[in-house]
Order: sequence, then C-alpha cells, then structure tokens
Amino acid sequence: MEQEIYEFTVLMGLVDFVPVILYLISLVLLQRDLYNKMPKYAFACFAAGTINVFTAGFLKALWKTLYAAGICDFQVLNTLFLPMSSLGFLLAGLGIVLTFVGRKNTALALAAPPLFSGSMVFVAMMVLGHGAVCACLAVLAGKLKKKALIPVFILCFVTYMGMGYLSSRGDNSAAANWLEQGVNTLGMLLLLGGTLGLHKAGLREYKL
Repeated sequence: MEQEIYEFTVLMGLVDFVPVILYLISLVLLQRDLYNKMPKYAFACFAAGTINVFTAGFLKALWKTLYAAGICDFQVLNTLFLPMSSLGFLLAGLGIVLTFVGRKNTALALAAPPLFSGSMVFVAMMVLGHGAVCACLAVLAGKLKKKALIPVFILCFVTYMGMGYLSSRGDNSAAANWLEQGVNTLGMLLLLGGTLGLHKAGLREYKL
C-alpha cells in the first residue's frame, strides 16, 4: 500500500497546537463553571468528553509535528483522531443535554449511533455532540441575558462543520492544511470568547 505524503512543516505542526490550547482553556472554564450545576452523571459525561476531544487534538498535532520534523510517522496518532474526538463530542453533548432534560432521554441518545454504519457514525457523533454543546451554551447565553453571545456559539458550530468538510476532501497539500488550521483556530477562538463571556456574566453562580 502506497504511503500518503503530507506537505507539513514544523511550523505548521506547532501552529496546530494553538486551537488545542484554546480548547483546553475553554473546557477548563466550562468545567469549573458547570461543575456545581450539572448532575454528577451528566458532568462525568461532559468532562470525559471534553478531555477526550482535547487529547485527540493534542495527539494529532503531535503526530503532525513529529512527521514534519522527520522524526517518525506515528500514524496511529492521526488515525485515533476521528474516533476519539467523535466519541468525545458525543459524550460532551450528551452530558450538557442531560443537564437540561434529565435522565429520560439517556437511552435514546445512547441508542442513536448504531443506526449508522462505517465512518458515518463518527460524523454523526461529532455533529450531534458539538451541535448539542453549542446549542446549550447559546441557551445559557440567553438565560444570562448575553444574547450577543448566541451568534458566537452558532458560528463556532458552523466553523467546526466547515473544518470537517475541508478535512473530508483528502487534500494533503500545505495550502489545504493551513486553511484547515485557520478555520479550526477561528472556531476555537469563538468557543473561548463565548466561554469567557459566559464566565464573566456569572455562569458559575447562575442556577439552572
């Protein structure tokens, strides 16, 4: 089987850590602010999911950097990205949705993935999970009377879907990778900006 060639540079690999760090800051803020508001089982899902997404992004950035530096092509770090991040988004979305709707939809949410086959299960998990997180954060923005943050979370979701589309094209050129990194960084900046806005609006003290 012919090995794929990627037009990566070390700088590109290092820049790939930027959205990962932005996401880490966002998830730490959200976990701190939501900890005393979410049922324990819901927070466990949310925390496990967000940590999974961070780990997947970190490992992929690490793979890209090692590849570009000519150290090794540890392809498993790249291969793990889709299933790890998809499961992470699904768990995070499930956790935050359960905070609003309770236990009754847990079985339905957990039963949904098997209806898909192949890689579509991962795509569905990412869309459902990230969409649920962004939607619930937008709802919280409305409850905290910070309606200006609602389009921020909507755009965050749109940019991530855009990055998913760009990644699905299978273009390994440097230009395509820089574009993906730019869209991903923009999405994480929007998430961090919205999260900081909720934090400053008093999310930690707000009673759901």
